[in-house]
Amino acid sequence: MSSAGDGTKPSRSAIVADMASGHHLLTIHGYSGTKSIPTGEGAKSLPFTIAGHRWRIDYYPNGKKSEVAECISLGLILDEDVAEVVKAKWDICFASEEEEAKQAASLAEASVNNFASGSSWWYESFIKRKELESSEHLRNDSFTIRCDVVVVHGCRAQEHAAAFVSVPPCDLRLHLGELLTTEKGADVVFEVGSETVAAHRCVLAARSSVFSAELFGPMKEGNAASGIVVHVEDMEVEVFKALLHFAYTGLLPEMQKEDEDVTYQHLLVAADRYNMERLKLICEGKLCEYIDVGTVATILALADQHHCEGLKKVCFDFIGSPANLKAVVTTDGFKHLSKSCPSLMIEIVAMSLAS
Repeated sequence: MSSAGDGTKPSRSAIVADMASGHHLLTIHGYSGTKSIPTGEGAKSLPFTIAGHRWRIDYYPNGKKSEVAECISLGLILDEDVAEVVKAKWDICFASEEEEAKQAASLAEASVNNFASGSSWWYESFIKRKELESSEHLRNDSFTIRCDVVVVHGCRAQEHAAAFVSVPPCDLRLHLGELLTTEKGADVVFEVGSETVAAHRCVLAARSSVFSAELFGPMKEGNAASGIVVHVEDMEVEVFKALLHFAYTGLLPEMQKEDEDVTYQHLLVAADRYNMERLKLICEGKLCEYIDVGTVATILALADQHHCEGLKKVCFDFIGSPANLKAVVTTDGFKHLSKSCPSLMIEIVAMSLAS
């Protein structure tokens, strides 16, 4: 009979929790308007599917009951009929990277709830309205929440190949980001305004077909031995640096809060110019949060010029309100829009006549 002390390896097996997870983002547009909903009444999100089950979120802007009337209440509902209860962990937070990191830790420690057909679990005091209204989460009368759901299907036994090996998450973006910061091995220099930015041709060519043609095709200047110099016209250096940061890491850099909307507009133009579609879509989504009376005309013109159909639709939805349209037409941005994008004016007039 062998033992661990005789030099032989023990056989191993494992019991593994069988789980599936996902998340849903819900944006409350026109928050101030929802405050007129009485306590005990709410609004429902559209259904969404996570881990093979259909869910929805219920939003009560003045609390689910009188005891929490000063708070926003949020609930997760299993929006389907099931033969057996669905065992799931869940959590709701504001949609920001810092909040999501906290939520991931919270979910790891959370208990499993039983969801029967149509049943719900609640954050009756998700946040006090006064706290929300003074926080950075409320922007342009809108805020976005993230709901994470982890469905536990049960447990299963399996052979244990590496019981004591812990594999860390992929850190490729960290190392590529360091490569950009340190400029180690850089073989191309971009001249942007009065500044120069060093980078790596292979990384950029892999991330953008435009960079690939520019750095490896007939458009390149210099040669690989002496280094390539590329002049970038009509772009601010901070925008170009943000573009490179995303190319290397897949993430947006930290931005000044007061200039975010303008930066996203410039970055969308840059992403379109270099055919970086995912970055362009991210900028589209971000700009949707900044649409108001003062910005909608400018953002609509941008969306039309760069073929951003989702952003364009959100702008038209905003202008579709007669009160909003009446306020927008008095702005300088609308006057510029009428001169620069006459085709859009035809659509706006047709929409106003239809309403």
